[in-house]
Amino acid sequence: TGDITIFAPVYNDEDERTGEEVVDSSDFGYIAVAEAKRVLFQSIRALDDEKILGEFSHKKGDLISGVIQQSSNAKMIHVLIGKNLEAVMPSPEQVAGEDYTHGKRIRVVITDVKKGMKGPSITVSRHHPDLVRRLFELEVPEIGQGLVKVAAISRHQGHRTKIAVFSTEPGFNAKGAFIGELGARVRNVSKELGDEKIDIVDYSPDIAEFVAHALSPAKVTKAVLVDASINAVRAFVPEYQLSLAIGKDGQNARLAAMLTRAKIDVKSDALMDELL
Repeated sequence: TGDITIFAPVYNDEDERTGEEVVDSSDFGYIAVAEAKRVLFQSIRALDDEKILGEFSHKKGDLISGVIQQSSNAKMIHVLIGKNLEAVMPSPEQVAGEDYTHGKRIRVVITDVKKGMKGPSITVSRHHPDLVRRLFELEVPEIGQGLVKVAAISRHQGHRTKIAVFSTEPGFNAKGAFIGELGARVRNVSKELGDEKIDIVDYSPDIAEFVAHALSPAKVTKAVLVDASINAVRAFVPEYQLSLAIGKDGQNARLAAMLTRAKIDVKSDALMDELL
């Protein structure tokens, strides 16, 4: 109704609080009443803000669904993630070429939660590699069961992702778990990412072997560690697979280097005897 009832504490002769009584608001002027309303609503808003901050501060890195809202700033996408609660997706957290039409439902990962000038400020992303990690967690129950784990992810957003996986159980096929029957699991994640290509490779603690896996879909004849101090690895591939191993504009080799944290030199295996 817009009415506010004001209560004042009641004390006895020993200065002990015994209850409260209603104060006649007619004793207040208009300005005093307006100020009381402002302070009250501000306090309620602050409590709501603290509740939201408390709820979402523990959700950084989590996957969440939302609905894209209209925005006056084309570089700042607003995503409705709860009742009257919008998150923002700034330009660096967006993926070039993706459709951010108003009303579209979208999955994003929460990257930052903080107190802003006008209340809670929640930043979400379609760009962060954790988006891939969380999407696979939805598709691969073996992750939750602890049977398989993600070792590393490298991503060229909107184009290609490489994900290194391993099993905690001897003999269990980690790659198979991520790929799914007839490729269903990896295909679902790829579809969510706008048909982004996804290479699932076996992780290995042996850096040369890991690099050989990471250069997939190229088949590496041999990979050797040439300088352990800088993780420099030379990988030999058949001549006809050189372009596949390096990739368009060096994309495949670059993603493999990011995944393995190695410096990779790709050579034709015709030079293997000469360079080994």
